[in-house]
Amino acid sequence: MTPFKLTDELVSEIEQLIEQNNDAELNAMLGTVHYADVAEIINELDKEQATYLIKLLDSDKTSDVLTELDEDVREAILSNLSTKEIAGELEELDTDDAADIIGELPKEQIQDVISKIEDREHAKDIVDLLRYAEDSAGGLMAKELVKVNENWNVLTCVKEMRTQAENVTRVHSIYVVDDEDKLKGRLSLKDLLTTSTKTHIKDVFIKNVDSVNVNEDPEEVARIMSKYDLEAIPVVDEIGRLVGRITIDDIVDVIKEEAERDYQMAAGISQDVEADDSIWDLTRARLPWLILGLFGGAAAAVIMGGFEEMFREYTVLFLFTPLIAAMAGNVGVQSSAIIVQGLANDDIKGSISNRLIKEMLLALLNGFILSCLLLIFTWIWKGDFPTSLAISISLIAVIVVAGFIGTFVPLFLDKRGIDPAIATGPFITTSNDIFGILIYFSIAKLILGI
Repeated sequence: MTPFKLTDELVSEIEQLIEQNNDAELNAMLGTVHYADVAEIINELDKEQATYLIKLLDSDKTSDVLTELDEDVREAILSNLSTKEIAGELEELDTDDAADIIGELPKEQIQDVISKIEDREHAKDIVDLLRYAEDSAGGLMAKELVKVNENWNVLTCVKEMRTQAENVTRVHSIYVVDDEDKLKGRLSLKDLLTTSTKTHIKDVFIKNVDSVNVNEDPEEVARIMSKYDLEAIPVVDEIGRLVGRITIDDIVDVIKEEAERDYQMAAGISQDVEADDSIWDLTRARLPWLILGLFGGAAAAVIMGGFEEMFREYTVLFLFTPLIAAMAGNVGVQSSAIIVQGLANDDIKGSISNRLIKEMLLALLNGFILSCLLLIFTWIWKGDFPTSLAISISLIAVIVVAGFIGTFVPLFLDKRGIDPAIATGPFITTSNDIFGILIYFSIAKLILGI
């Protein structure tokens, strides 16, 4: 199968077919295209063209397309569909995807859409999911799964599984529950096929099964599934009843969204924005950290003003100010990035003090090597050994302090329940710039006896 590639020519061709109302050609062209690729095409169309295409394609395909669309495109399309049309699309979706889409609708429309879903059991499951917070395992799970009672025999189990599997897109696991629907374990398909039909499930099921609570954070769910290489994980309520399952495709989305959010935060963007958002939204997301950088630069200028007398006698110190600031920022960002990554992967073990000591020793070693190189360069260039020595020793101190700040801040934020990713961006760079300039001139002043 040739990988799909979206081109301007393809989009133009589809736009022309839509203008000509050439439904037969459109169906022939897109009928065999994967729904994710169709969504990619629709993202490039205007509101009317996108709605036309959604209404044209088969409902079982368009429902999947809706889940893959950009949020703003999906919102525009849904606003062009009737309540009955939306309900029809939702009936084709798994409950978790249907709940996500319903959650994006205006509040006054939600009840109307749910009331028009003909499959009342499906509607009930969607309503159940809407009760959970979006940033929880309950808000991430789907109700579709296969479960069997521990008191059934194998023959009864197979019959029930056939009925349940009709509503499940993919069967990852068979879960075992008791009479109160409490999760007891999982059933191996091999054991089911090789065991006598009269054998009770409680005699053959596997009791050890990983599960998560409905209130668990999605990032923790992702960590558990990644650690144990799970394709799906059952979700239980506060008293241990099986209420749903989370599949790997949802977790991939969680990991992707978290990575994007951390990347934006590291770049000094405080809100979740995209390149196509309005100038006002992009400005609001970027401006707070830019203002912080402005004040940080102003503070550095004030500090340098306090050493104005040194510049007259030792102009060379001023020449190395950008280097000192840059090294402080780089070391701080490196240290914080490693710590934040370790916290995200749950790889940070032991006490904070041990971690700080290790990072400071690392910074000391790097600082010593870099300062030796800088000493040789400055001495050859300017021929002034005392000044070269002062700059080099200052560089060591700046790097050690930057390493300390870059390590301590994310650990401290994590202990306080604050996302440590904030420490990999302008916050660390700005603070290290200020401290770096202050340390640089203070040590140079002390060594040179000014």
